[in-house]
Amino acid sequence: MWTTTRSAAKGQKGALVAMIKGTKSESVIEILMNIPQKLRDKVDEVTFDMAGSMNLIVKRCFTKATKVIDRFHRQKLAYEALQEMRVKHRWDAINEETNAIDNARWEKTEYVPFRFDNGDTKRQLLARSRYLLFKSADKWSNTQKQRAKILFAQYPDIKQAYGLTHSLRMIFSLTKDKGASLHQTGKMVQPGN
Repeated sequence: MWTTTRSAAKGQKGALVAMIKGTKSESVIEILMNIPQKLRDKVDEVTFDMAGSMNLIVKRCFTKATKVIDRFHRQKLAYEALQEMRVKHRWDAINEETNAIDNARWEKTEYVPFRFDNGDTKRQLLARSRYLLFKSADKWSNTQKQRAKILFAQYPDIKQAYGLTHSLRMIFSLTKDKGASLHQTGKMVQPGN
C-alpha cells in the first residue's frame, strides 16, 4: 500500500493525498503520474522504507522532494546487523563446543564445558544475550547486566556495535530537530534527483 499525506495538514482533514494499492513501482508511478506535475512539485519531502521500488517511485514522481528513509527502518537495519554479529559468534561457539565434545569422546573423557561467573557456557551466553541487545542498559535486569558485562568482555565487537545502535536510538529519541538527527545518523537524507 502506497500512501501519501500532506504534512501541513498535520493528520487532519485534507492530509491524505493518495492511497494506492500495491507496491510495484511501475503500477504506482502510472497512477501518481495522473496527478499534475505542478501539484507533485509541491511535495517537499517523502519518507519511505529502504525498498528500491519506493525510491524509484519518489525519484520519478516527486522530483523536487527530499527523500528520507524512516527512523524505524534505519534502526531495524542497525539491530539486524548487531544480531547477525551475535549469531555468527554463536555458531562459532557451537562449532567449538561440538569439536570439544568429539575430542572428549575420542579421548574417552567426560566433556565439561567452561562456565562464566553467571553459569552460562559460551554458547548459552550468546543465545541468552539476544534480548538485552535490544534494550537500553538502564532497562537491563541484574541478570542482564551481569550477562552484558561478560558478553562485552568476551566480544568487544558486539560491545562496539551495541554502543552504535544505542547511540542511533538516542539520536532519534532526544533530538527534536529532525534535520539534525538525520545528519547525525550519516546524512541519510538525499535531495531529490
